[in-house]
Amino acid sequence: MRQQPSIAIVGAGPAGLTAANVFHLHGWQCQVFESDASAVSRDQGGSLDLHPEDGQLALKKAGLLEQFMAVARHEDQGLRIIDGATGTLTREFAPTVGAGERPEIDRDVLRQLLLAPLDGNIIHWNSCVHAVVIQPDGRTTLQLQEGVAGPFDLVIGADGAWSKVRLALTDAVPAYTGVTFVELWLDDVDQTHPAAAERVGHGTMFALRDQAGIIGQRNGKGKLRVYAAFRTRPEEGDRPDKTLANISKDELLSRFTDWAPALTSLLREADHIAAIRPIMTLPAKNSWPHQSGLTLIGDAAHVMPPLGTGVNLAMLDAAELAENLINAADWRQAVQDTERAMLDRSSAIASQCIESFEEMFSQEAQQSWIDHFDAHHALPSSGTIPTV
Repeated sequence: MRQQPSIAIVGAGPAGLTAANVFHLHGWQCQVFESDASAVSRDQGGSLDLHPEDGQLALKKAGLLEQFMAVARHEDQGLRIIDGATGTLTREFAPTVGAGERPEIDRDVLRQLLLAPLDGNIIHWNSCVHAVVIQPDGRTTLQLQEGVAGPFDLVIGADGAWSKVRLALTDAVPAYTGVTFVELWLDDVDQTHPAAAERVGHGTMFALRDQAGIIGQRNGKGKLRVYAAFRTRPEEGDRPDKTLANISKDELLSRFTDWAPALTSLLREADHIAAIRPIMTLPAKNSWPHQSGLTLIGDAAHVMPPLGTGVNLAMLDAAELAENLINAADWRQAVQDTERAMLDRSSAIASQCIESFEEMFSQEAQQSWIDHFDAHHALPSSGTIPTV
C-alpha cells in the first residue's frame, strides 16, 4: 500500500480547494487553512471563465465538471471592444447559446461548488498562517495566531500573491506593474442601469487608449463590475491601494476627461467604489530551490496580470499535483517532478501574459489590440474575437 503523507493546504481559493477535492475523491486526507473568517465573509472578486484545457480539466479530475456546467453562466461569454474616444463598437464576439467553450462563473459560486463535497471539518476558517517552520525531522509546522498546526509531511502553498509559504522557499515577492484597477459596482444593472447593461453586453467589454482602460464585466445576480484602469503617477508610489484608498468618483473621472461619455457614464453611475487593486506580478521565470515537504501552486507560484489565465493555471496546478501524488510510488519525487513541469508551463504563459498586459496599457493600446486580433484571427470589422 502506498504511503499517504499528512498534508496541509494553505488557502481555500480555487487552487487549494481543487487539490482538496482531488485528494477527497481518492480517499486521501488533508487539512485546509484559510484566513477568511468564513466562506462568505468577503467579496471574492470578479467573474471567471474556465477553459476546457485547464480549469475545466481540473474540475473533471476533481469529479466536479458536470456540477460546474450546471451552474455556470453559458450566456455570458461575449466580448466587446469599444473605441475609447467615440464609444463606438469596434469588435464583438457573441457566441450563440451552447457554442462557447468558456462559460463564466462567479467566484463565490465556484467556492461553494468546491466546498460542497468536502467534510467541513477539514476546512479551518479564520486560520491565518503567519509563518511556515521546517522542523529538524524535515516535517513542517504552521504558525497560526491561535497556535501551531502540524507537523505535516507536506505543506502546499495555495495562499495567493502574498504567500507565507513562498517565504519559506524564496525571497521573491510580486512587483507592481505600474497599473492599478479601481473596481466599481453597479447592482441590479438590467433594471436600474439599462444603458450600462447594454453597453457591456453579456460578457466583458474593453475600452483601451492612452495607457488607460475602462473594462466592464457582467457578473451573476444582476451585478456589473467596472474597472477604471490607469498607470499611476510617480508620487502615488508602489502601493496605490494605500495612496488612492480614499479616491473619490470625481477624482477618478478626472483621469478620463477625454473619453467618450458613454464609457465614463459607467463610472459615474456606479453605486460605489469597491476596491483599489494594484496589479502585481512575479517574474515570468520565477522558481525556487526545491525543498522536500513544501511546494507552491497558483498565484503563490506564478502570479501574473489578470488576463483570464491565472485561475485556470492555478486549478490545473492543483489537480495535477494531487493526482500525481496519489498515483506515485514516491510522493516526494512526484512533488519535485510536478513542480518542475508546472514552472516550465507557467513561465511560458506568464511571459505572454506580461507582454500582452504591457500592450494593453501602451499609448497605442486600442489599435495594437485590433491589429493583433485581426492578424491572428482574420477578423472583419465586427467579427469574432476570443476572450483573454
